[in-house]
Amino acid sequence: VRLVESGGGLVQAGGSLRLSCAASGPASSRSVTGWFRQAPGKDRDFVAAISSNGGNTKYGDSVNGRFTISRDNAKNTVYLQMNSLKPEDTAVYYCAGGSQLLSPWGKYYPYWGQGTQVIVDS
Repeated sequence: VRLVESGGGLVQAGGSLRLSCAASGPASSRSVTGWFRQAPGKDRDFVAAISSNGGNTKYGDSVNGRFTISRDNAKNTVYLQMNSLKPEDTAVYYCAGGSQLLSPWGKYYPYWGQGTQVIVDS
């Protein structure tokens, strides 16, 4: 499974961005997909995850209510809509796939993209 993120960039605080994760390869749409982020000098954090059919989602506490994860299996793409962005959301955002669990732990995701940078300017 190959994952390619896009949609990152520079945005003012309070603004919005939508990240995309395009997947290719066998079974790419039949597993849980998650988003994680890592800021410079900090540990990787869980952002959100979505089940294979999109019926179940999970969010990290710091983004709950502001971010929305969704997927379009016809396009093999998972999205992360980020609203009300804050400077502390600045990080490299990674798409992760292949999990059989709706888990916040990165160890359950065997496939990772290269990441896309999000910078929120105050």
